[in-house]
Order: sequence, then C-alpha cells, then structure tokens
Amino acid sequence: MLSEKMWNALNEQIKWEFESSYLYLGMAAWLNDNAYPGFAHWMREQAKEEQGHAMKIYGYVEERGNRVELLPIAAPKKTWESPHEVIEQSLKHEEMVTGLINRLVDLSQEEKDHATFAFLQWFVKEQVEEEDTFRKVLDELKLVKPTCSAMLFIDRHMGKRSGD
Repeated sequence: MLSEKMWNALNEQIKWEFESSYLYLGMAAWLNDNAYPGFAHWMREQAKEEQGHAMKIYGYVEERGNRVELLPIAAPKKTWESPHEVIEQSLKHEEMVTGLINRLVDLSQEEKDHATFAFLQWFVKEQVEEEDTFRKVLDELKLVKPTCSAMLFIDRHMGKRSGD
C-alpha cells in the first residue's frame, strides 16, 4: 500500500496528466479550426500520449492496492494567436509537469517508497523527451515567418506523426 501522502500525490498527478491531454485536445481543436490540420493531428497524438501517462499511473496506484480517486480537471484555454504560441505554451506546460514529476520523486524518497521511486524513473526520462520534442518544434517555428510557405511544409510534416 502507498502512504497517504504518496497516494494523494499520485492521484493529483493522474489529474495533471488528464488535464494535459485535455489542454492538447483544445489546442488541436483550435489548430484544426484555423487550417493547420497537421499541427492538429500532432496535438491529438500528444493528447493520446498524455492519456496513456495518466493510465500508467492509474494502473500503478491500483497495483499497489490503493483506490484511484479522480479529481476535477480545468477547462482548457480556447484560442491562441498562432501555432508558434501553441507550441510555446505546450513547452511551458511540459516544464511545469516536469516539476510535478520531480516533486513526486522527492516525495517517494522522503517516504522511503522504493517501488514508487523506481516506477517514477520512467516519467523522469519521458519528461526529458517531451521537453526536447516541443523545443525542437519551437526551434523550427522560430526559423520561419508565420505567413510563408514553410509553415505549410511544417504543418504537413507535423501531420505525419504516428501513434507513439
């Protein structure tokens, strides 16, 4: 069984993972509505990945003999100025999630919960990958003007993302 502190923290992280998914779906809806179908597809795939993260923690909580308690999630923002702003805000969001994962790791050490510490190492590595991925997309977007044909090229490229 998990300690009460660890159990509460993992339930909170499940909420954040689902909230991330919901945010990315909101971004996908805006991108699709603004004629960026490739970016929209990419963000839908990102939303699925975040759902997978939530379910991974969900399964772990159950595996440890605890009940999952789903917490309310906030409605996402509905509009952005550009795909550049979407990706920029996504990177900031992932950096915030990295901080949450790091706090979970710290708590697992404080609680001397070696199993949870080991479980969370996958998420530590995943957050490095998440931030790197968004940073690379943002770097590409910084190289082009939002009205040029390069945006169409990037949009098509983003649309080729397959399920992770």
